[in-house]
Amino acid sequence: MKNKTSEASEVVILERCWIVEFRTKTDVSIVLKFQSGEPDLYLEAASKPDCESWAVALGEANSEGLRNKIQQLRKLIMEIKEERSSDEAQQFVPSSQVDSLGEPQFTSIQRIANEPKLEFSLACKDLVAATRDRKLNTFIQVSVVHPAEHVLTRYSSTEIVEATRDPLFLTGVTFPPEYPIYEETKIKLTVYDVKDKFQDTVRTSVLPDHKEPRADAGRSFLGCTTFRVGDLVKSKEQQLTLTLRTSDGGKTVGTIEVNLVKMGEIEDGEADQVTADTQDRKFLCFLPLKSQPRGFLSATCTHNTENLDRMTDRRTKEECALVRECTAPEGISGKDNLPLLNAVLKNPICKLYRFPTSDNKWMQIREQMAETTLSFHVPKELINLHIKEDMRRNQELKELGELAPHWDNMRKNVIAHCDQMLCLYQDTLAELGKHTGSSFKSSCSKGEKTLEFIPINLHLQRMHVHSPRLKDAVYDVITVGAPAAHCQGFKNGGLRKLLTKFEAERRNTGYQCIYYSPENTAKAKEVLSNINHLQPLISSHADLLLNSASQHSPDSLKNSLKMLSEKTELFVHAFKDQLVRSALLALYTARPGCVLKKPVMPRNSAEEGSDSQHQDHPSQIKRQDSIPHHSEYDEEEWDRVWANVGKSLNCVIAMVDRLLEKDNSSSIKEGENEPSPADHKMPHTGGDWYEQLYPLVITLKDCMGEVVTRAKQSMTFVLLQELACGLPQCLMLTLRRDIVFSQALAGLVCGFIIRLHTGLHDQGFLQQLHTVGLLVQYEGLLSTYSEEAGMLEDMAVGISDLQKVMFKIIEAKSEDFLPIITGRREHYIIEVQLPAKMFELLPQEIKEGKLLRMYPVLFNVGINEQQTLAERFGDTTLQENINQENFELLKEYYKLFTEKMPPDCLPHFQEQNDLKGLLENLHQNIQSKKRKNVEIMWLAATICRKLNGIRFTCCKSAKDRTSMSVTLEQCSILRDEHQLHKDFFIRALDCMRSSFECIILGFLNHSQILPVSLAHKSH
Repeated sequence: MKNKTSEASEVVILERCWIVEFRTKTDVSIVLKFQSGEPDLYLEAASKPDCESWAVALGEANSEGLRNKIQQLRKLIMEIKEERSSDEAQQFVPSSQVDSLGEPQFTSIQRIANEPKLEFSLACKDLVAATRDRKLNTFIQVSVVHPAEHVLTRYSSTEIVEATRDPLFLTGVTFPPEYPIYEETKIKLTVYDVKDKFQDTVRTSVLPDHKEPRADAGRSFLGCTTFRVGDLVKSKEQQLTLTLRTSDGGKTVGTIEVNLVKMGEIEDGEADQVTADTQDRKFLCFLPLKSQPRGFLSATCTHNTENLDRMTDRRTKEECALVRECTAPEGISGKDNLPLLNAVLKNPICKLYRFPTSDNKWMQIREQMAETTLSFHVPKELINLHIKEDMRRNQELKELGELAPHWDNMRKNVIAHCDQMLCLYQDTLAELGKHTGSSFKSSCSKGEKTLEFIPINLHLQRMHVHSPRLKDAVYDVITVGAPAAHCQGFKNGGLRKLLTKFEAERRNTGYQCIYYSPENTAKAKEVLSNINHLQPLISSHADLLLNSASQHSPDSLKNSLKMLSEKTELFVHAFKDQLVRSALLALYTARPGCVLKKPVMPRNSAEEGSDSQHQDHPSQIKRQDSIPHHSEYDEEEWDRVWANVGKSLNCVIAMVDRLLEKDNSSSIKEGENEPSPADHKMPHTGGDWYEQLYPLVITLKDCMGEVVTRAKQSMTFVLLQELACGLPQCLMLTLRRDIVFSQALAGLVCGFIIRLHTGLHDQGFLQQLHTVGLLVQYEGLLSTYSEEAGMLEDMAVGISDLQKVMFKIIEAKSEDFLPIITGRREHYIIEVQLPAKMFELLPQEIKEGKLLRMYPVLFNVGINEQQTLAERFGDTTLQENINQENFELLKEYYKLFTEKMPPDCLPHFQEQNDLKGLLENLHQNIQSKKRKNVEIMWLAATICRKLNGIRFTCCKSAKDRTSMSVTLEQCSILRDEHQLHKDFFIRALDCMRSSFECIILGFLNHSQILPVSLAHKSH
């Protein structure tokens, strides 16, 4: 013992003694009592905090404490030696025996296919604080000791429960199916007391746990315990009660209960303990204003919280109605679903919660986030299609024939630019082919040129709810960064503005090229696509017809003729358009030596004056608005060529009918004459059929070839005008549109496959799928200020372009279940492959290959601080126009739905008045132009779920605002559909925001540890 200014005056040996601390607020003294009977030692500190710290230090400084620490360390060393010696013994097993033993060296946990391997909940009792008047704010850190590596790895943590020594944690622990956990695996549970909850930095990441947290990190260590997974799984009560001890293993600081959880087998236990414990308690909010993420202003958080909280006051009259039951259809097991799910979803991360209901029962929630292989698969397939389409276009331009010098120079210039763009697509595809590692693109990679076709943070967010006396339900939301061309920049706006500006400039170009409207250009691409698709089919069916004729097979001949007639009629009607006729005339005037003569009746004096102005340049012709006429050009020639195809087909049909009629009459005569058995053995040579049909089929092919040559060249000439009028802007806009569409399509394909898988047993949904199509609702959270306005313009065009996508479900012929994409820029078909057992459950219409339509709609409401600036100093017209336009699309889908679907076919299509009321309410909110009107988001999402649609939530990078919106939506569903206790709404929201998407996605996107106070991922 010594004074502050003197040397030590006395030494006290702390042996077999205990500490008595006076618990009054003013007393700053402690007493040491000795078992030997020696006099008590009275110590006085300068302040109460010093007194508490002395009490802790003296309690840990006695020799028995040191002895206990040494014994604990010896015990751990012996356990490690035993485990390592058993591993070393395996090395002396002969290789033949090792092969016979197989790969698994540890005892696996038997669980249902595609279900988490292990799930358990946690609760503590009788926790001991350093001081008696200390109110504990505790959480549990969960770490895993892998038996093969002997390395302690941090796995997850619970939420913080305030002001109690008996905390019951709502956040559980779950290990996904792919996680390497066995009965020999050890789980370490460490309990911490959070002193300064707003500065706490709970780490939810996979990092080695080599040392205890620093004491100055805003929390203090209370105690820890360890258990084997096998002990929990094999326990009769499926529950373990463990003793929490200090790090030296000597002092008991409470107990912890570990309860094994099996979704679907929950007991209807009472939740009175937790409910009563919440009456006078304030729960920890993980979003304090002073610890907001960078770029998220406090004032904005206040406004957003008020707006979002207004949504939580909605009554059940507008409750979310889509409850997808988890029970599998008859004949389909979880094992049968695995190949499809494993082909699409990767690296699932699960979180388990238990929340009390309004009648004091427990419901369990499993939250899952998974990335998808489609993030890269779809863009690569799409780029490959673009390359093939562009190579075919370049070849068609080269085969356009001889042109006048002006047009030929134009063609050479266009081909040169197209070749450069083609190289860019090829280089991008090559770089994507080299990509390895994660199957999603993080937000910090959105500026990488080689990844610009890849969607940002594309994930499935799934909530599986099991509540007492209610059926299990699944709620899915696809989260993805707003489809936008970040590498192209937004200095001049996004696609919506750029396309409008480009079209206006192209209309006002000079007479160097002919102007064709976007509709005519699209029509030209459609005609070329029909040519490339139908010509090989017709040729193939014609050969089959001749083959049937050579075999003298009447039935086969009829079927071949039927298919040939159907495809030829489609072929003929494909060219029944004025565009082909006018393009042929324009192409004729572009040939060498053509002298353009003035039209007989000019459309107006302005165009007539323009003719005289440019008459010195024969190669320069008028705009398509005043199509030129040439006296030497025979406009009826095309009609004759086009009509020859139909006439040739009629000749083939007439000849087949004549042959079949002759064959029938001869068969009747043969029946009357009763031929001998020897006559039956004589085969038909069929030479007469084949010889009579062959010249007619050849004529049909020749006529079709002449039509194809003329139509191809004329439509290619139209595309030449489109490219020539806007080089290089035209190609750059095409690239930008391809980038945005690629990101949007990857999300749509993922959403469709997941929705199909979830609704495979719902006959009403399947009927809706092939009768009406699916509603795809995008919830946008972008602002209309600065760069985000350009992102919103890109996103609006990309989502609108999804209307040209059709889905087709086919039976998988191999173990590869990834979707197949075919088509061109104006029309894509996505072929979704299903395993045989799942394919058999589909309606006949879908099995026969009926194309399934999608109806994408976008509703955007900016909610961040940039939107505040836009509303006060900028312009919100873009958002208002987008919402109004998409409301009209939504209304059209609802009208189509009510016309084609019976009201009782869908389980949640309750009353038409219900949906009508929601639509009217949505329309009123859109018209009100209210600032940050989040009511629009809620109404649009509710309508989408009622109509069995696919839900998307997007912001700039699918992190901050997206996670805030998704978790709020999930808690609102729990309250409205599953009777979440009203006192637990905020706490449930905090649990979901703090411990799942927020920290995990932040870790994935930034490769660093994020504090729990950042409730959503920081920019």
